Amino acid sequence: MTIATSTFPINLEAYKPLKLDPQNPTLTEEQREALKANIKLCRDAIVFFTATGAAKGVGGHTGGPYDTVPEVTILDGFFRGASEKFVPIFFDEAGHRVATQYLMAVLHGELPAERLLRYREAHSQLPGHPELGLTPGVKFSSGRLGHIWPYVNGVALANPDKVVCCLGSDGAQQEGNDAEAARLAVSQQLNIKLIIDDNDVTIAGHPSEYIPGFSVAQTLRGHGLKVLEGNGEDLDDLYRRLCEAMNTDGPVAVVNKRKMCVGIEGLEGSAHGHDVISLDLAIAYLESRNLTEAVDYLKSIKKPKQTYTYLGSGDKMGSNRNVFGDAVVSMLDRMSDEERKEKVMCIDSDLEGSCGLKKIRDAHPEIFIKAGIMERGNFSAAAGFGMEEGKQGIFGTFSAFLEMCISEISMARLNFSNVLCHFSHSGVDDMADNTCHFGLNNMFADNGLDDGYETRLYFPADAAQMKACVEAVFHQPGLRFIFSTRSKVPNILDSDGNDFYGEDYTFTPGKDEVVREGTAGYIVSFGDALYRALDAVERLKQEGIDVGLINKPTLNEIDEEMLAKVGAAPFVLIVEAFNRRTGLGSRFGSWLLERGLTPKFAHIGTHKEGCGGLWEQFPYQGIDPEGIMKKVRELVG
Repeated sequence: MTIATSTFPINLEAYKPLKLDPQNPTLTEEQREALKANIKLCRDAIVFFTATGAAKGVGGHTGGPYDTVPEVTILDGFFRGASEKFVPIFFDEAGHRVATQYLMAVLHGELPAERLLRYREAHSQLPGHPELGLTPGVKFSSGRLGHIWPYVNGVALANPDKVVCCLGSDGAQQEGNDAEAARLAVSQQLNIKLIIDDNDVTIAGHPSEYIPGFSVAQTLRGHGLKVLEGNGEDLDDLYRRLCEAMNTDGPVAVVNKRKMCVGIEGLEGSAHGHDVISLDLAIAYLESRNLTEAVDYLKSIKKPKQTYTYLGSGDKMGSNRNVFGDAVVSMLDRMSDEERKEKVMCIDSDLEGSCGLKKIRDAHPEIFIKAGIMERGNFSAAAGFGMEEGKQGIFGTFSAFLEMCISEISMARLNFSNVLCHFSHSGVDDMADNTCHFGLNNMFADNGLDDGYETRLYFPADAAQMKACVEAVFHQPGLRFIFSTRSKVPNILDSDGNDFYGEDYTFTPGKDEVVREGTAGYIVSFGDALYRALDAVERLKQEGIDVGLINKPTLNEIDEEMLAKVGAAPFVLIVEAFNRRTGLGSRFGSWLLERGLTPKFAHIGTHKEGCGGLWEQFPYQGIDPEGIMKKVRELVG
């Protein structure tokens, strides 16, 4: 990456640290002007340094932290002016608003401003969600919606003489966890203050359209909270409401209505504001603010590229998470309108664009429900639809959120439900959001008993295998979990340089596949680890180490023939991006021993918290080709 300067090009020293007294609900003219200046400065800074993520290809989120600047700057004034009354932490339900945490760390002198220039880069300690102990100035970890308010209830219980504040959002408030948190907060009269950005925007659209009966304010009133609702951009009214909340005993919700990315031309009110601002819009905004140095800096950034050439793979990069949607549409197209509507229902949890489900909605909206951010309930609804023989629900979300649905998966199994699940963003590749969004514990989905209703876990290696997998399992009964990565993956080639998963390929559930034969031992892998393992195999063969490679696309079913084959080899090495403690490797060794097979055995996978960035996650975990080759050399002695 090339940059013009190492100095942060917006003067953050212009921030005016205010000491505000929440006992006084009226701003002086001087305080008002200082707050206005601080708001402009912080919003400029957030647009700028989040846009560096757009320029470098590591992504990020602009709208959330940009929106909540007015309430954050007021809270900062309260924390400075009456610190003895508060737990002075900007707790936030929305981990993607991490830019708020990084900016406040700088303004409090805990993080150099220049560090913001490395937002979401690998090894920068500035991942896409806050991680306690990783970034100087960050005071809590956050990431998955609906998790922080219940946690902060405990913080309030531990600090009964202080006010605890938690920034919220209309998206996070859709999660069932928050309903439970509200009931506890009210029943125990916890002195917790929710400051909620109600901008009617989530990733997939506008809650007022896709769940029209939902009201943040009315829901919280129904739970028994006092609700102070108003315009988040009316500074005097916002300040008055925040003061009233701080001076009211018990839980209070300050609900702030505003448009997403208010004041940013081309983004205001748009769902696109949820993600990182585009480089063009950021430059236009900063130019309108006469921030020339910031504009020049953004223009100087060159997007880094992955230059490694993987042996054994082609140059056709496929997005398996989108191929899933294409493949499902192809199957749906073969059904009559009546059959399709009677037998299939697809339920989305606000991630349709990320999981390929948007393709299903575009092609067949009559069987599609935009259900909002409530993974547990949505999975169960899909399972309930698929309770009857011949019917099935389709469900999709990120693999990291599979852990939130374990109990619901168990109940679906006990009710003999038929669900086709797509969990995208599996593993660690291209995951600048970092540890909280790693899809590591996917084997948890296979938590039934030996005689339980069938559950199968599939992780195709490339786009052609994904298509074949969906076609093979679409009409099968039971729970079917198909995993894909955030990153694109190349097409796997055979030893002659042709597509391994060519036009004549048929996916056979439960069968492992020999990608390369070998005499020295075998690597067993799957998903996006397969092409990296294949590269290692090809390079090891060039060194004279004749290693074989097995693809195991059905993760939780034993292929007895293949197990006997690899069990007779000198060594077996499992290579995966899943959690080393809970992944395939944690089972495979037992399978071998149960059959009296005793090759040298090792398994490598994700075993430490992330480093941020994109492809850098694999070498950091030691599961890139170099790490794989190192482990093989150890095994062959």
